[in-house]
Amino acid sequence: MTPFLSLMLAMAPLMPARPAPSTGALLLVANKGEHTLGLVDPDAGRQIATVPETGVTGHEVIASSDGRLAFVPIYGNSGVGSPGTDGSTLDVIDLASRRLIHTIDFGHGVRPHCPMINPRDGLLYVTTELDNAVTIIDPQTLKIVGKVPTGAAESHMLAISPNGRLGYTANVGPGSVSVLDLVGRKTIAVIRVTTHVQRIAISNDGHWVFTSDTEKPRLAVIDTNTNKVARWIDMPGTGYGAAPTPDGKWLLIAMPDAHGVAVIDLSTMQVARTIDVPPAPQEVIVRPDGQTAYVSCDRSRQVAAISTSDWKVEKLIDAGRSADGLAWAK
Repeated sequence: MTPFLSLMLAMAPLMPARPAPSTGALLLVANKGEHTLGLVDPDAGRQIATVPETGVTGHEVIASSDGRLAFVPIYGNSGVGSPGTDGSTLDVIDLASRRLIHTIDFGHGVRPHCPMINPRDGLLYVTTELDNAVTIIDPQTLKIVGKVPTGAAESHMLAISPNGRLGYTANVGPGSVSVLDLVGRKTIAVIRVTTHVQRIAISNDGHWVFTSDTEKPRLAVIDTNTNKVARWIDMPGTGYGAAPTPDGKWLLIAMPDAHGVAVIDLSTMQVARTIDVPPAPQEVIVRPDGQTAYVSCDRSRQVAAISTSDWKVEKLIDAGRSADGLAWAK
């Protein structure tokens, strides 16, 4: 071995490892307190840009299937069921150029809120509360192409079944969940849950739908085969945004008042652990590779990145004021 090679081998442990290459993906954050869409580099762990919205204010966001566009419904300046302005538009943002390129007008105040891309037909479905409906938009033409009635007021959040045929809305004030036929564009059932609910999520196999009782620390588990509440899961605090892990083993749910995230074991339907995060966590999204969960934290203007291998907060990412809705743009 030459002296030079011996020196290089001795120095090798001291040389810093090269950082992992960026995936090129973006984590999108609805910074509702400052009326911007935040673009976060999830690998670098920092917000790299913000795009101003056209109105007050966007609570939720979704990316197009190809990751080129972001869709931000402009809800208004109030909370669900409270007095305030009634938003009537949806912003379309080009993520490459980081600019607003189009605004879709619903024609009247509807308080558009939760956008979802249907995996079956590729269309954009948006809850429009004041119409008691989910409005359907073609993301290619940016035209409204239909509606699905929910049969209830305050249909605030939406979950779509894995096969794209069914939708489920959390109807906040009525305390119910609507079951929607997205193919036939009609209401199948309205499930009475409790006096007041918030947020909604669906298991990866489409068997269970979850919504939180906002007056008691418990989570309703709805069997999609019977369209009935099958059981309740006791929680350390009242729940809010939730998301399953890609392997289908866990459901992560934010608990704003408890400043934590509950990890529910879906095999036992019980809380397995609780993770402390900054105050008022709102929404949860899990990275497609399943390695990291991101939780928006309203009061701290941050997004907590949680490692799913050890359930620890691995970093806090600075975002905007009142960080809320999250989406992944590949």
